[in-house]
Amino acid sequence: MRRLAVAVAALALLLAGCSDVETSSGKPTFGGGSLDGGDPQSASVRSAVQDAGVRPCSDLPLADASAEGDGALPTLELPCLGGDGSVDLSRLRGPAVVNFWASNCKPCREELPLLARLDRDTGDRLTVVGLDVRDADPDAAVALARRSGVTYPQLSDPTFRTRGAFRVLGLPQTVFVDAQGRMVATERVPYTSYADLTGAVRQHLEVQP
Repeated sequence: MRRLAVAVAALALLLAGCSDVETSSGKPTFGGGSLDGGDPQSASVRSAVQDAGVRPCSDLPLADASAEGDGALPTLELPCLGGDGSVDLSRLRGPAVVNFWASNCKPCREELPLLARLDRDTGDRLTVVGLDVRDADPDAAVALARRSGVTYPQLSDPTFRTRGAFRVLGLPQTVFVDAQGRMVATERVPYTSYADLTGAVRQHLEVQP
C-alpha cells in the first residue's frame, strides 16, 4: 500500500506542470486545446527572436552522424524558433541540457530565468537548448524568453512530435545529454532554485556551473 501511495503522489507531481497553465486566451493546455502550435518561423517571430538576441541554431554542437547506443537522442527534425532551417536532434552533442517549455506554462515561466543564468555561467562548457512545445503563440514564447533573459538557442515542436520519444508527461521537462549525444537523465519537475538546477547538472553531467 505504501508503494501505491508513493506512486500516486509522484504521478500527481508530474501532472502539476500540465494543469498549471493559462487557458482563458485560447492557448492549448498540455493535454488539450489546439492540436498544433503556431508558425515558429513566421516573419514576426523571426523579427522578435533577432530583437531578443536569442542565438541561432547554428550555434548548437552538432555531429555529422546520429548518436548510437542506449539512450541515443531520437532522429527528429525540428524547426528553429524564429530562424532558418531545422535541427536533427540525434546529431546534438553535449554536455547539454534540453528544456521543454511553453509560454502558457506557469512553472516554465518561473524556471526560464534560472536556465538563462545557467547558460551565462557555464559558457562553452555546457550547451543549453530550449524546446518550445506546441505553442499556439510563438510570438508570446519569444517575448517570454526576452523577459527571462534567455539567449540560448531555441527549437520548436508545434505538433508535439517529441511527446512519445521523450516520454513527455508534463511541462516543464528537462533532459540531460552527454558528450556522445545520449540521454543520461530526465527530470520532470520544475526547478525552483538555482541551487537545485546546478545540483542536477553536476549530478547528471559532472559539469561545475
